[in-house]
Amino acid sequence: MRWPVVGLLTVGVVIAYIDRINLSTALPAVRQSLSLTAESAGVVLSAFFWFYAALQVPAGWVVDRFGVKWPYTAAFLFWSLVSASTALVATFTGLLAVRLLLGIGESIVTPASLRYIGLHFPEKQRGLALGIYFSGTKYGPAIGAPLAAYLVRDYGWQRMFLLTGAGCLLWLIPWVLLVQNDAGGNSSSKHSEASVPSFSWRVMASSPVMWGTFLATFCYMYFVYFCMTWMPTYFKDRHGLSLTNSGWYTFMSFGGMATIAIAGGFLADRLIARGWNAVKVRKTFIIVGFLLAFTEIIGAVADSAPATLFFAVFSLSGLGLATANYWALTQTLVPARALGRVAGIQNTAASLAGIAAPWITGWLVEQTGKFNAPLAAVGFWLVLGIGCYLFLVREKYALR
Repeated sequence: MRWPVVGLLTVGVVIAYIDRINLSTALPAVRQSLSLTAESAGVVLSAFFWFYAALQVPAGWVVDRFGVKWPYTAAFLFWSLVSASTALVATFTGLLAVRLLLGIGESIVTPASLRYIGLHFPEKQRGLALGIYFSGTKYGPAIGAPLAAYLVRDYGWQRMFLLTGAGCLLWLIPWVLLVQNDAGGNSSSKHSEASVPSFSWRVMASSPVMWGTFLATFCYMYFVYFCMTWMPTYFKDRHGLSLTNSGWYTFMSFGGMATIAIAGGFLADRLIARGWNAVKVRKTFIIVGFLLAFTEIIGAVADSAPATLFFAVFSLSGLGLATANYWALTQTLVPARALGRVAGIQNTAASLAGIAAPWITGWLVEQTGKFNAPLAAVGFWLVLGIGCYLFLVREKYALR
């Protein structure tokens, strides 16, 4: 049942991302309805990640201790109901509270999913499994953006939240029926739970691999969350695109990234299966992905609308080469017993980017009236991420 469970985990994360991106798509309508400034809109967009980031390591401990099935079930039910309740919000404070609760509910998703994949897939299959799973983090925005746009246009933003939140509860039926709980379980990984000794938080805190991974994950996700939260507004303000057209460009960007993520994970697995060094292969894919993402800066300085839109799609799609491989590389360099905790640490970095990117972008737009400064910040973080993988995330620093 390994691959069907990966399919369910992928659909689950698609739903999670639909529930977190629908506010970004509906933001112009919500700002008008609730009279939000650009800065307050940035605060609301980042609020999802405040508790989400703080709970990543505790969530990793929970799934390491109690398995994946039932913690995930309870969390999914909670966040779906919270997302649907956004339809009842009438004030900035209420919207802020709902987004905080949504972050609490979704905090279990990545630690649980990465624990399952890390324990049930060997190195030569892990890139594809992670590529499929993380394609869901991109297909979610790709599907959610145009879906939310059309629902907002035809029914209003309140009904959009109600339909996207409550409608996804059907996912729980196959999840509860098909998935077995794994509170320790067997692993097809080369590391078995029983044979790998535990190691302390102090060891992790002093590891160049952990620090490099943490910083590089922040850099990767800063760009992703800039695109996820502000891209529709960027397209509208700079080029006058309609809400639905912006939704389709978001669909193409994240859909391309998801497809490349699967292909990048699969190709890296094939090279590793042929005897190539796993660390070198995955690092190469990651660095190339970061370099392709940097082409967003070309679009930022271009006067042509078609050029800007092309590089917005091309850069995010290119980053897909790194998607499966930067998570798989982490699992290669750490022992299996701590997969949940390490996934929690890594996703904490991703969550901090989710706080920083929308908030900083909103503040810079408020101060400058343009998107040039936010895009320059994106370029800085991408360059720093490449440096992390060149100098810190190295095989000689692996945790054993």
